[in-house]
Amino acid sequence: MLQHLHTFTGHQNPVYALVKSDKEGIFFTAGNDKGVVEWSLKKMAFVMVKLPVQSSVYYLHNHNNQLFIGERSGAFSVFDFIKQEVVARVNAHTKPIFGMATVAHKNELLTSSEDGTVAIWSLEDFSELYRLPISADTVRCIAVSPDEKEIAFGCKDGSISIYSVDDYSLKYKLTEHTLGVTSLAYHPTGRYLISGSRDAQLKIWDLPTYQLSKSVPAHMFGIYDIAFHPTLPYFATASQDKSIKLWDSENFKLYKILSIEKMDIGHSHSINKLAWSHDGTKLISTGDDKKVMVWELSS
Repeated sequence: MLQHLHTFTGHQNPVYALVKSDKEGIFFTAGNDKGVVEWSLKKMAFVMVKLPVQSSVYYLHNHNNQLFIGERSGAFSVFDFIKQEVVARVNAHTKPIFGMATVAHKNELLTSSEDGTVAIWSLEDFSELYRLPISADTVRCIAVSPDEKEIAFGCKDGSISIYSVDDYSLKYKLTEHTLGVTSLAYHPTGRYLISGSRDAQLKIWDLPTYQLSKSVPAHMFGIYDIAFHPTLPYFATASQDKSIKLWDSENFKLYKILSIEKMDIGHSHSINKLAWSHDGTKLISTGDDKKVMVWELSS
């Protein structure tokens, strides 16, 4: 299934953020270092420090030849790949930005923050369009449904709020998790929403009703990311318990555990982010141990 292929070193501090480039084989990482780093999967090599940043980076988002960098300061920057420069820096929130997403058909960017709000920005000029008071505490993660009709927001209080994209009205509030929600992902066909939490549970919410259909005691500690494979019926989860797990996205069977305990190689601290390569042959992981690891998927 998944085997260790390569470990990139070079970060001097924990790595919190990871995103693929539009270019195949290129991806970016960032964290407590003062820069966004570009890497090549084809050459298995460091490429360059793409740009400096003013504070720790908690989230990276890529959309339409632009890289969005969400910072601990509450600001976000926009790096334009065509112009090869930072084209905007916006003081978006009073506290750190933890999540970012785009709604392509509305040409809007969303940012979620420790200040409990989600802000919606025009991708034309990065002006603020709306601000939603989602929670009394941190809005940790965002997921946009594949049809871009609904958005899910995961909150530190353990709730998930489902909003309509049309008018940003609240449709559902899901309260089955006992601790903060730290990861969200819609199934690629929109069949269900999956949530991960500091309670170490994965919860499966059937669509369109958002009825809870399954709870999986998936990890020992918090689940920090969920990544669906681009073409195959798999998804991977990353956890504070230092393990990555590969699951069947149809029946939620556990296929593989990637950890030092199981494989004698893996992350030595919390794993924060996952991303599949464009062709789906590799899984990239980042963590508090300052490492970026690449895992190869075999049949």
